[in-house]
Amino acid sequence: MTIAAAALGLLLAMTTAVPASAQSTPGAYSEAYQARRDSLIAFYAHRVPATDLSAGGYFEIAARLTRGEDMDWVLARIDSVLAKPPSGDMFWMFPFVTAWFAGRDTLPASYKARLRDLWRTYMPYRGDTENHWALYYSTLYLMAQEYPDDAGDRWYNGKSSRENMAEAKEYLTEWMRLATTIGQGEYDSPHYIKVYIAPMALLAAYAIDPEMRQRGRMMLEYVIADYAAESLGGYYGGAHSRIYERGVTEQWLSASPRFAWLMWGNMPFGPSGESYILAQSGYEPPYLLYQIATDRATPYAHRELKRTRHRWRNSDVRNAPVYKYTWMRPEYVLGSSQGGLLQPIQQETWSLMWTVDDPRGAHNTFFTVQPYSNPEEGTMYFAEHPDMVTELIVRSKKEYDEPTKWTGGSPYEQVAQHEDALIALYDIPKGNRFPVVNAFFSRDLTKREEDPSGWIFARGGDAYIAFFPLAGYAWEQNDAGDWRWYSGQLKNGAVVQVAPAGRYASWEGFKEAVRALPLHTATEPVPEVSFTTLAGARLHARYGEPMTVDGTPLDYAGWPLFEGPFLNADRGSQKLEICYERACRVLDFTDLTITDTVTP
Repeated sequence: MTIAAAALGLLLAMTTAVPASAQSTPGAYSEAYQARRDSLIAFYAHRVPATDLSAGGYFEIAARLTRGEDMDWVLARIDSVLAKPPSGDMFWMFPFVTAWFAGRDTLPASYKARLRDLWRTYMPYRGDTENHWALYYSTLYLMAQEYPDDAGDRWYNGKSSRENMAEAKEYLTEWMRLATTIGQGEYDSPHYIKVYIAPMALLAAYAIDPEMRQRGRMMLEYVIADYAAESLGGYYGGAHSRIYERGVTEQWLSASPRFAWLMWGNMPFGPSGESYILAQSGYEPPYLLYQIATDRATPYAHRELKRTRHRWRNSDVRNAPVYKYTWMRPEYVLGSSQGGLLQPIQQETWSLMWTVDDPRGAHNTFFTVQPYSNPEEGTMYFAEHPDMVTELIVRSKKEYDEPTKWTGGSPYEQVAQHEDALIALYDIPKGNRFPVVNAFFSRDLTKREEDPSGWIFARGGDAYIAFFPLAGYAWEQNDAGDWRWYSGQLKNGAVVQVAPAGRYASWEGFKEAVRALPLHTATEPVPEVSFTTLAGARLHARYGEPMTVDGTPLDYAGWPLFEGPFLNADRGSQKLEICYERACRVLDFTDLTITDTVTP
């Protein structure tokens, strides 16, 4: 059997989730993780045959260099790559650096010199988002450390190696401080998690300075832990800062499942260059992160504090707080933020996701959105002129200016949640461009019934869903087979109650229980709901005011940075406590220490 055939056979054997019993001890988990790691590197090393000199990029080059194979092919591909001018800015920088460190000790000096010279002749754009800068500065730092004595004439920006390293370190240190005190800006993105894991893994693996290497490792673990606590079977649950249209309805098409396969083994195999970087880095997540990501036996509430990205206009604060609440069960995860313009373009304010046997092609989600499009939002987060900003956004995010879009925040949306009940309220002024509220009803729902009581009942997997709209509505089916519920009433809202199917003897029993719940709704003068949940909690929400639970308003002022059974951190602390049962791990960014303890 050839090496390529053996690697393919291993990958085919790992395309389904790994049973928990196969990773039930630290040693068994480590063995399974290393097998996945090695198979991912083998996949990239052999996805292009050695006889094909016309295909393959930096990741394929890096994989062959990591494995010490096919040097003739590697050099030929580098020749081909160097024959064309670079492009991609920071998205060129991190694949390049991956290949550079894979071949630093084995590439001929003449090839290293030609590769090095690209950092003199090509000027990558720094970008304008949090992930852009994380990628840009981490990779610039690593390349500058390789040539610490080079003067400015050896760099595209005219700065010396030491100046570039100092600037990069200053930015990365401040970004980590901000994220560990008031939260990350591009928070909890199923797609953009890849471009935080990748640069931190590169720092953790290749920074020579012990401080920067430790910072990379700690921030890498911080991002992974954040994902683990809201992960259900590899899905990234809850509210998200940035998610694409394709990923909001089918999260398998986002990046997070690729990491779930590598780190937890609970998703089918799917390759990505960023998960390859994690594999090449040699990092192995501690066993308690695997346990946190996969143990859903006991339902739990999890709270997080995040922040908006930097606001330039139309706001009194630079970084407004984002209050996240997630309710996790074995059958589903329901999570939300408070609503408003928390992120431009790609925000998901709340979502329900239920477990499925195979995520590929599954539309296992339910949510609402108020499709807002206005230069006020664009100029809040971007520096462009108001007359141009929407057009510039639409060039890359075509869905932004559509009334049927599935992503985006709205200043007229207010959401609050307690456990598996949620209330969404909308007060849309006259003259708003898209005066509508949309709800996504998946093609994968096995039941969808409109009840004379006003409730709409649905079932997704083992999640029973009850949805009570405050105003009249209509239905529209899209080309993918999903249904858009929509309402054009300006004063609007909905009550959402979710429950596990196993709690009820029958579907009719669930509907009967929901119909019997105390519920009062109004739309004038503003939308308002009083509702008693299936668990007996009394919720009251009025647009413009905090929701109350059993008469007590939600305490946004005291909202923690993290709070739940697994992750805990006070805002401003720069410390994250990660615990599973008796084992705890503390990431302390004030002194850059990682401390492990086990309670007897």
